[in-house]
Amino acid sequence: MAAPFFSTPFQPFVYQSPEDAVTPFQILGGEAQIVQIMLKPEDKVSAKPGCMCYMSGSIQMENVYAPENEVGMWQWLFGKHATKTYFLNSGSTDGFVGIAAPSLGRILPIDLAKFGGEILCQPDAFLCSIGDVKVSNTFDQRARNVVAGVEVFLRQKLSGQGLAFIIGGGSVVQKNLEVGETLSLDISSVIALSSTLNVQIKYNGPVRKAVFGGDNLVTATVTGPGIAFIQSLPFPRLSQRIARAVTSPNNPKLLMQIVIFCFLAYLVLVSSLLFTDA
Repeated sequence: MAAPFFSTPFQPFVYQSPEDAVTPFQILGGEAQIVQIMLKPEDKVSAKPGCMCYMSGSIQMENVYAPENEVGMWQWLFGKHATKTYFLNSGSTDGFVGIAAPSLGRILPIDLAKFGGEILCQPDAFLCSIGDVKVSNTFDQRARNVVAGVEVFLRQKLSGQGLAFIIGGGSVVQKNLEVGETLSLDISSVIALSSTLNVQIKYNGPVRKAVFGGDNLVTATVTGPGIAFIQSLPFPRLSQRIARAVTSPNNPKLLMQIVIFCFLAYLVLVSSLLFTDA
């Protein structure tokens, strides 16, 4: 396999667009990272809403409706953003903006020009972008890839020739697959796949177990050529384990809350019976 061509640039890094525009940026931090992007006068950056951490005084922030996000009513009701945020340097000197990952994870710079202008990501993987990048939520029309899970139904596609920053939970691994080389992946551990990969879904057990939350029962088999980005700690897995810890029967606070709730419910029931008899 070829050596990975992406790395986390803790030192200042310079991105050069196809139009020879130069934009310096730097990724800061370890587990919960921030990307700091330098903006020349009249330069701008687009980002998902709510991720700005800090910015210089010359930067103007604007939330705009983004029809290219293709967010339907149901997706909007369940928390999908129908807007995006622009950061424009309206001053006469260089400025900067710091955009933070919304969860514990790594920020990956992806030059779409090196991926043929398109890459497929997990939902909400996109963080921000420089230059020509279009974000769209696409439905995988291939029947063999239809799985009972929102992470597959709401595939996110990044297209264009600019630089996109995506988020991966935990540690991140890049796999470069040669022609005909195959790799099996846990479906929730995939951050992004190049569009040249052939993807097939495999059920490692009865489908009913996968529907009700079986771990590793649904895997994706990808065949090269192409590149796969893999995360060790997907956010849904992290949130599920936190929820399990909070609702664990060994949690004395939870048991006390249940006892109090049952006692209050008993009082309400007895009071209603007394008033009814009266």
